[in-house]
Amino acid sequence: QVQLVESGGGLVQAGGSLRLSCAASGSIFSISNWGWYRQTPGKQRELVAKTISADLINYADSVKGRFTMSRDYAKNTVYLQMNSLKPEDTAVYYCSGYIRKVRWDQGDDYWGQGTQVTVSS
Repeated sequence: QVQLVESGGGLVQAGGSLRLSCAASGSIFSISNWGWYRQTPGKQRELVAKTISADLINYADSVKGRFTMSRDYAKNTVYLQMNSLKPEDTAVYYCSGYIRKVRWDQGDDYWGQGTQVTVSS
């Protein structure tokens, strides 16, 4: 059973920092298209950051210069370092990845359960 599990959310004051983690576990051959998304009540889930290639990550304009996504291939884990947090960053943050369980597997998108980030003013 493949799972993505996020951690690291919490309550922080504006201007503070948090680091989210997303670990993939289970039978995994490869993971690509890692992404971080966020969602607030009544709104659609929006992209925060997404890997385009091994060396390129795309960020939403609203987080550029403040958030940094990184990957640990050996641990099948991605991170989202969030600095200079603002109240409007408050949301549930989800990670996703396109996972192939075996070499010949077509693959599928997997999502974590989400972690709450609350930024107080």
